[in-house]
Amino acid sequence: MQTDFATTSTTSKRRKAVARAVELLRQGEIVALPTETVYGLAADALNPIAVAKIFEAKERPRFDPLIVHLPNREWLERIVVLPEKDRELIVRLADKFWPGPFTIVLPKREIVPDIVTAGLDTVAVRLSAHPIFAQIARAFDKPLAAPSANRFGRISPTTAQHVFDELDGRIPLIIDAGPAEHGIESTIVTVRDGGIEILRRGPITEEQLRGIGFQPALHRQDVDATIVAAPGQLPSHYAPATPLRLIDNAETYSPPKNQRVGFLAWSGRVTSRAGFVAIRNLSARQDLREAATNLFRHLRELDALGLDLIVAERIPSHGLGAAIMDRLERASHR
Repeated sequence: MQTDFATTSTTSKRRKAVARAVELLRQGEIVALPTETVYGLAADALNPIAVAKIFEAKERPRFDPLIVHLPNREWLERIVVLPEKDRELIVRLADKFWPGPFTIVLPKREIVPDIVTAGLDTVAVRLSAHPIFAQIARAFDKPLAAPSANRFGRISPTTAQHVFDELDGRIPLIIDAGPAEHGIESTIVTVRDGGIEILRRGPITEEQLRGIGFQPALHRQDVDATIVAAPGQLPSHYAPATPLRLIDNAETYSPPKNQRVGFLAWSGRVTSRAGFVAIRNLSARQDLREAATNLFRHLRELDALGLDLIVAERIPSHGLGAAIMDRLERASHR
């Protein structure tokens, strides 16, 4: 299969790219699309044969459920059931964080194929804020299943080139709309008994969730691979091919002399003289949003150098830092 690029750099090119993507989706094909978090691999969420192509292209295990992206809010209750006792909180969350990098896991309706939810009675739903993705979803006018556009367990793609590097020859089309804004996947929550449970950390932080006027019960879910309630919960995920090790203090760490070691820095105090073959700094200003945007790109760059080891410096686990550390911890798990 030939994988084509479609750019959106002009109004004319954007119109053609959207039309081509919608045409392929209606034919039951899969298309790589930009979102505000990372690039996603989209298919008609109500077509199980189309959804199966996502799993095949990504080599993704069938027990790992997908996120369903809605074309608009009107689709929400066509896809899910809103429990009456939690309706007010769910609506308030959607009002505040949609469209945006925020996913809610809710009881599903029969319209959602089991392949999308890995046989679970819940489905993860969100409404993307990316203008290209949103335009395609509205034109298609049906929900899209869209996990990250990479092979399973690998580093998520934040540019169209990353998608091509992962899935060339496996998918028919990549829509190129430049780098993703946030650089890490959406926050995933579930709502139970008037409280919020975080299933995956992301751009919408715990502090923001506490700021909506409720006092949610916020907990990380540590689940084994046989009980995956939402994407991104497996212990090993977002991983480079190169082994990755987390360290607390870069100033006291010395790379093994017989190994080629790359360094993913946060403090900015380590130089090339420290014995590292390559260094990437998440943010010279120690800005967490900049660090999140750079995370997967820098990991890919280091992974491409044929190193023996990547060493990553731990960052503060507050705000967006908690989501970045979640990705680094899973990337280091082997």
